[in-house]
Amino acid sequence: MQEQLSNRIKSMATSQTLAMAAKARELKEEGKDIIGLSLGEPDFNTPDFIKEAAIQAINDNYNSYTPVDGYVELKDAIINKFKRDNNLTYDRSQVVVSTGAKQSLANVAMVILNPGDEVLLPCPYWVSYAEIVKLAEGVPVEIPTTVETNFKITPEQLEASITPKTRMIWYSSPCNPSGMVYSREELRALADVLKKYPDIIVVSDEIYEHINFVGGHASMAEFEDMYDRTVTVNGVSKAFAMTGWRIGYIGAPTYIARACNKMQGQITSGANCIAQRAVITALEAPVSKISHMIDTFKSRRKLIIDLLNGIEGFVTPEPEGAFYVFPNISSFFGKTIKGHEILNATDFSMFLLEEANVATVTGDAFGNPECIRISYAASESQIEEALKRIKEAVTE
Repeated sequence: MQEQLSNRIKSMATSQTLAMAAKARELKEEGKDIIGLSLGEPDFNTPDFIKEAAIQAINDNYNSYTPVDGYVELKDAIINKFKRDNNLTYDRSQVVVSTGAKQSLANVAMVILNPGDEVLLPCPYWVSYAEIVKLAEGVPVEIPTTVETNFKITPEQLEASITPKTRMIWYSSPCNPSGMVYSREELRALADVLKKYPDIIVVSDEIYEHINFVGGHASMAEFEDMYDRTVTVNGVSKAFAMTGWRIGYIGAPTYIARACNKMQGQITSGANCIAQRAVITALEAPVSKISHMIDTFKSRRKLIIDLLNGIEGFVTPEPEGAFYVFPNISSFFGKTIKGHEILNATDFSMFLLEEANVATVTGDAFGNPECIRISYAASESQIEEALKRIKEAVTE
């Protein structure tokens, strides 16, 4: 029988981060010593106090369907977290808990976008943004940035990118993949542009909020004139080392939250009951309970920046948050190294995998074709060995 698949799935790109991770696993199974620096996943275990809450939930016989938009106790914990950490005031009708922040983003796209609506994506952007927008029949519009601008857009660029079809702007801060953080002043300057276009909705992805090395995380919804048109997306995957627990959430205008609740009710319904109970404990804990992980990421950041600065051809701005570096490697384009012709970032990333046995991700996946993303969510010994291999591979 002939394969019969929808145009929707046939036109969708595969996640490059997951594809590279799968390729690295395949090579490991063949016996190659691959160092994986491609996935955005902390290498820490979930803290014990959170695991204990999950065990208690199992013993308390939490096993039934959950409310579509999350347990009331979890929504209250999220509301308190938003107030404590972000000075944002939401009520229960404005909060929706989902199976990871990725589902939160997909919900928002599906309930807001109509065919042909444009979504502005400052580059580089998280790999799934563009495909989620396309799935909702929207049109992703890239706003390019460079190393020289610290991978941040300017108000002038934002203004020039807005058209009558612009419906939303999506960004992450701290940013995956660049690690750059928008300051409150920079967000205010962007808000001053957006206030002239009241129908544009902002999606602020703050999943890396606590992994911030410059202090003072800022949220677009903090501005009174942006609050009613901003969706704040967050979750526990990164800062709490809970990637597999799959809990994300939004704080949003009530009408958007209700629409997301309606959408989710027909797709997955409520998120995992045990994970939700554990996340209540995670969010109620002081941030100091996870500070050891953040301190370790900061130490690794210095290590990997120092090592990359010792490799000719890499131009690496210092990230301000998250756990990635995003070096510009375009100086290698047009060269042949150890028999590998390097025409673009994808070629270079595959070259590193095959010659250095180090898995990274091409910047093409993030809307920036001159860079690669390297995760430093790995031990210092792995980072040192990986960068040693990379240096040897590119040095002839």
